[in-house]
Amino acid sequence: MQIILLDKVLNVGGLGDIVKVKDGYARNFLIPTGRARRATAANKAEFEAKRVELEKAAAAKLADMQAQGEKLGGTTVKLTQKAGVDGRLFGSVTNGDIAEELGKQGYKVVKSQVRLPNGPIKVVGDSTVSVALHTDVVVDITVTVYGETA
Repeated sequence: MQIILLDKVLNVGGLGDIVKVKDGYARNFLIPTGRARRATAANKAEFEAKRVELEKAAAAKLADMQAQGEKLGGTTVKLTQKAGVDGRLFGSVTNGDIAEELGKQGYKVVKSQVRLPNGPIKVVGDSTVSVALHTDVVVDITVTVYGETA
């Protein structure tokens, strides 16, 4: 299916690109989330009329996320979990736990934006985690996990 992208989509294309993607990806994800429209003649004409507005909105969103990324960069998140004497956690620290703690610190982050490169954190200590605020804005934060004996 051919679509017009209304936003930058990772590994697909940028704003205004007309690309061919699988039908299910377009129908189930890109079109319902407002990131794309079908590439019909009417939609192409409508997009060209609104191109300037969409580019301004995208630039404003990127600038906002860059400002938030500068504030968030270098932040340390401290969490306490139950752990054994050898330093392994009984559970794990997930992206949801990190997003919740960042929310308590005043940052608007959803759990899908928190990227754990090695999966959930299962040991006590410091770990580096990436937070993808925008497709072009990815910042690293430090997560410190303290062990709590039962």
